[in-house]
Formats: sequence, C-alpha cells, structure tokens
Amino acid sequence: MLLKTFGWSFAITVLGLGLAGVLWGWQGLAIVGILSILEISLSFDNAVINAGILRKMNAFWQKIFLTVGILVAVFGMRLVFPVVIVAITAKLGPIEAVKLAINDKAHYEALVTSAHPAIAAFGGIFLLMIFLDFIFEDRDYKWLSWIEKPLARIGKLDTLSVIVALIVLLVSAMTVAPHAAHGAGDKTTTVLLAGIAGLITYLVVGGVSGYFEGRLEDEDEDEDEEADGAGAAVQKKGGGAGATVGLAGKAAFFMFLYLEVIDASFSFDGVIGAFAITNDIFAMALGLGIGAMYIRSLTVFLVRKGTLDDYVYLEHGAHYAIGALGVILLATIRYEINEVVTGLVGIVLIALSFGSSVLRNRREGKPGAESPAQSEVSSGV
Repeated sequence: MLLKTFGWSFAITVLGLGLAGVLWGWQGLAIVGILSILEISLSFDNAVINAGILRKMNAFWQKIFLTVGILVAVFGMRLVFPVVIVAITAKLGPIEAVKLAINDKAHYEALVTSAHPAIAAFGGIFLLMIFLDFIFEDRDYKWLSWIEKPLARIGKLDTLSVIVALIVLLVSAMTVAPHAAHGAGDKTTTVLLAGIAGLITYLVVGGVSGYFEGRLEDEDEDEDEEADGAGAAVQKKGGGAGATVGLAGKAAFFMFLYLEVIDASFSFDGVIGAFAITNDIFAMALGLGIGAMYIRSLTVFLVRKGTLDDYVYLEHGAHYAIGALGVILLATIRYEINEVVTGLVGIVLIALSFGSSVLRNRREGKPGAESPAQSEVSSGV
C-alpha cells in the first residue's frame, strides 16, 4: 500500500531532482531538495486537515484530488500564483511578468515580497476561520478538554467565529499593518480588504460545500427510512439513489474546491519563505511541487489507513497548528519569523496530539475501543 500511495511521489522526486541536477548542477539539486523538505515540514498539518475532509469523498474524487489537485497545487499556486501577484502589483501583463521573473529575478522577488501583507492577511484570516469553527464546535472527542469544553459552550453562538476573526483582523490592521516589513509602509487598507476577502472566501466556499453535504446526509437518511418500509419502497429507493449520486457529485465538487483553497492558504508561507533560498521561479516550483506531491500522497494514505479514526486527537493537533499558522501569517506582516519556527510549531502540536492518541489507545486496549463519552473523560489532558 505504501508504494501504491507514494509511488508517484517517489517517481516525481527522482525526475525532479534529476532535472534540477541537469539544469543547475549540484547547487540546483540541493536547492530543490531543501525546498521540498521545507514544503513538507510546513504543510504536514495540511495533510491531516485534508484527510479529514477527503475521507468523506468517494474513490473517484480522491483520485481527482491526487491528480487534478496536484496540477493546481504545483503549477497554479507554486508557479502561476507568484507571477499573477507580480502582474497585479506592478500592473504588468502576464507575458511581461514572466519575462521579469526570468530576466530580473531580484526585482521580481521584491515585488512578490511587497505583496506579502495582502497575501498574509487573506491566508491568515482564512486559516483562522478553519481553526475557530473547529474549536467552537461541541465535538465527541476532546483533546485539551479544559479549553475545548468552555469554548464549545460559548460556540453555540453561530456568528462567534466571524466576530472573533473580524476582531483579530481589526487588531492586525491597527498594530502590524501600519508598520509593514521590508519598508512596505502603511498597509492598513490593504490588510483590511485582503482579510475581508479571505473571510468571504471561507464563508462562500465552506458554506456551499457544507450545504450540499447536509443535503446529501438528509437524502441518505430518507433512503434509510424508505428501506425500513414496505417492499414497495425498493422502487422509491432506486429513484432516490440517482438523486444521491448527483448530489454527492455536487457536494464532492465543492469540497474539492474547499480543499484547493485550503491548500492555497497553506502554500502562501511556503512560497514567500522559498525566496530566502532562491528567486528562480522554476527551481521554486519544482522544489515546492515535489513537497506538495508528498502532502497529497500522505493525505490519501491517512484516509485509506483510517489513521484519523485510530488516532482521534490528530485532527485537534492539526487544527491548533492551523490556528497558530494563521496568527503567524498575520504577525509576519510586520515581523520576520523564520520558516523553521513555523514548521516546528505545526510538527510539535501534531506530535503531541499523536502521543495523546497513542496513550488513549493503550489505556483502552485498542483504537476506538470505547465510546466518545468515555474518551472525553479519559483524555485527561
């Protein structure tokens, strides 16, 4: 199963490193390798979050995520996105922006860096909303129960996540935005507009996918009720099944879009951080693309192995890491924060949640041995 899931990642790694060695020599090979490791370390929590969503989708959409999704991730976010940012910032055409990226790499890097406040505000608020909606929901399993229980109680206010996110955005606009890094000057308006755009994007994409998912669940419940009825219900169920398949397709499609937006938000810090290593857009796309491929494969691996069901606190750790990343992105509008710190925060939180899951499983004898209520009492964290 390991080779089946990670086979393409291994193959892309060999081809990518080989191409880097041919084009740029040993130095280019080292740069691409470092960028790959950087992307994996920064996005491991992304794989856990993606797995929690992807396991709701059928095998077809899992394949779409691993094929079409990786094309969007590599060519869209790691190659096209920085060029688009430069084109918008410098008011250039796409061709001129590409020429600038190839012929004047220093200027290209400066333009991308100057757009960082808007990128950080958009991605930071989007990721923060994911964390807030998770932490304010009353869940069966609780990891840090002393925090999660009271937050779940006050989270019954439906708009609380939006309120908190807007407060964080306003605080960011008043504190870090007026003194943006790299001499960008006062970016208060930019940060406010980009943050609101990130909030709207989350509400629209997440809301639409949630709507179709809810419709799908309602349809499944109706079918179960029909199956318990008279024998004539078999024909009704047959008609309902067609509707369910169509509805599942819509739900899966919008979940796929939601996954892509999440991946885009996670890629922001990786793309910006990559400029500390190289300003060659092709080496950057190649290295980050290899890392993104492993994140995709790891996501599918977690789904097929049922890892999130066996280690129930992993999703908690990943969401805490997302919340931390959102705050870090907003802080980087003004302050320089090394990518190593960002990556370590996520790795440590996920490692702690994994360790708590292992301890829980040992206490109960095997994964999933007890009811959710018993797990809440036994978490003891």
